[in-house]
Amino acid sequence: MPEDSPAKFAIEPFDKKNHDRTAFSCEHEALNTYIKRQASQDIKKHVAAVFVLTPDGKTIAGYYTLSQYAVDSSSVPEETMRILGLPKYKEMPATLLGRLARSLTFKGQRVGELLLMSALKQALDHSRRIASMAVVVDAKDDPAKTFYKKYGFLELPDHLNRLFLPMKTVEQMFGV
Repeated sequence: MPEDSPAKFAIEPFDKKNHDRTAFSCEHEALNTYIKRQASQDIKKHVAAVFVLTPDGKTIAGYYTLSQYAVDSSSVPEETMRILGLPKYKEMPATLLGRLARSLTFKGQRVGELLLMSALKQALDHSRRIASMAVVVDAKDDPAKTFYKKYGFLELPDHLNRLFLPMKTVEQMFGV
C-alpha cells in the first residue's frame, strides 16, 4: 500500500455477520446489490473470494473479489505475448478482479487505490502457489477504465472494457 495511505483501514475477508453490508453505497447499483445480496453466496459456493476494507471491523469502506480465470491467448496482442515471453497455449491462467467498489462515504480518501493494491498483492502471493500470468478486470465504465490504466493495466483489443496487468508488472510494483 502507498506509504502515505491512512493507517486506519484493515483488509479482511468478508463476513456477513460482522460487516454491515446494508449501509454500503457506491456509484453502481450492481456493485451495491452484489455486496448486499450475492457476496456471501459466492463465498459459500467457492465462486469468489470477497475482501472488505474497513476502518472499524464493521463498516465497509470498499470491497473487491478475486477468482481464478483463464485468458484466451488469442485475445492478447502477439507483441504483448512476445514481450512477456509467454508460451503459445490456447488459454493462459490469470486472476480475475471481478469487482472493486468504494463506498461514497469514503470518496477522496484513496480507498480505490488501497483496494487495488491489496487485490494485486493477494493475486501476486497466490500466483506463487497457483500460476497466474496476469490480473484481469472488466471496467464498469470509462472512469473505471482510466483508473485501472493509471496503474498500468493494458486493454485487450477484442473486449471493449477488459483490461489486464501482467504478473511481471505486479512483481515490479511490489519490488519482487
